[in-house]
Amino acid sequence: MNTMPISQRKPGRLAVACAMALSVMAIAACASTPAETPPPSSKVVVQPDGTVLVPAMSVPVSDYLSPEGKAYLTDHLVTMQNPELLKNVEEIGAPMFLKTYMDRQAELFPVSKIDTSIGGIHVYDYTPVGGVSAEQQGRVLIDLHGGGFMTCWPACAELESVPLASLGGFRVVAVDYRQAPEYKFPAASEDVAKVYTELLKTYAPENIGIYGCSAGGMLTGMSMAWFQAHDLPMPGAIGIYCAGAAPPVKGFGGDANYTATAIGEGRFIAPPTDEPASDKPARSLMPYLSEADPYDPLVAPTESDAILSRFPPTQIITGTRGFEMSAAVYTHSRLVKLGVEADLHVWEGMFHGFFYNPDVPESRDAYEVMIDFFNSHLGR
Repeated sequence: MNTMPISQRKPGRLAVACAMALSVMAIAACASTPAETPPPSSKVVVQPDGTVLVPAMSVPVSDYLSPEGKAYLTDHLVTMQNPELLKNVEEIGAPMFLKTYMDRQAELFPVSKIDTSIGGIHVYDYTPVGGVSAEQQGRVLIDLHGGGFMTCWPACAELESVPLASLGGFRVVAVDYRQAPEYKFPAASEDVAKVYTELLKTYAPENIGIYGCSAGGMLTGMSMAWFQAHDLPMPGAIGIYCAGAAPPVKGFGGDANYTATAIGEGRFIAPPTDEPASDKPARSLMPYLSEADPYDPLVAPTESDAILSRFPPTQIITGTRGFEMSAAVYTHSRLVKLGVEADLHVWEGMFHGFFYNPDVPESRDAYEVMIDFFNSHLGR
């Protein structure tokens, strides 16, 4: 990974050739056709079923990003092509490039951390150095870390908890919930409920906020459904970040599978469109959800108006290059339709989990809207 400070790097551009092509034929045409004499097949083609065949294109870094953001996006795309930088490091439960962000956050955002358990579940309990601020007395946030329900403890927990504890003055409890391959759904929901139930002995539900990124964002929505099924009160507010609450059948679903994934990760991971018919219910590609019905409202709360309508005020954060963008936008539209107070923030040019890096203005802006959201709704 490029270790030069982001502020000193020059913004780069990445040509994502053929990434937007929606068929093998389109990809082949892209690879073999001289650019100066494009054949008719280089045009956008709309098929009778509504499928759009998009020719190869170069997608530059967005002009709307800050200079630091442009350099960050470029570095991220290049990193995603380097297998060595993507190898899991046991110490942090995540790829090594995340360690750089952890170290930088530790420099910028001093916190105190206690390794403990709450309700019998292992947690990290973060507080600002000097204690919880006067404004946050009687409030607590619960963080549900990302990692595909398989990994990223403690890396993602640190990256999601430290900024809000330090900048917002909050107590933040990061939950080390059970994950695959050892455990399957609903193990994580059960663990979150145990921590939440124990904290309810000290905090009023309206003073508790729950949030998470990626799998943790999904788990935040799942937990709201689980709480309802087990007669637990709703918390004061939640944050579904880098995720949605829709059925996770083919990736995160929607247009973003074909567009944002390619230009945000430097990879093209379109789900198959010619799957054979089967009497078996569709399954998620996530090992944690492999035995669950992805249309079960306890997995995908958008499948139940009754459940979704009881959600507390919800903040959703994504980016135009986040592979979760469609699920996030869809979840927001469903909440609004049902009368739930919901805020959607979409960062132009940013990718999945972009705010882990604290040295770009876009991340600082994201921290600010998170903190403002919880300050506006907890205890209300």
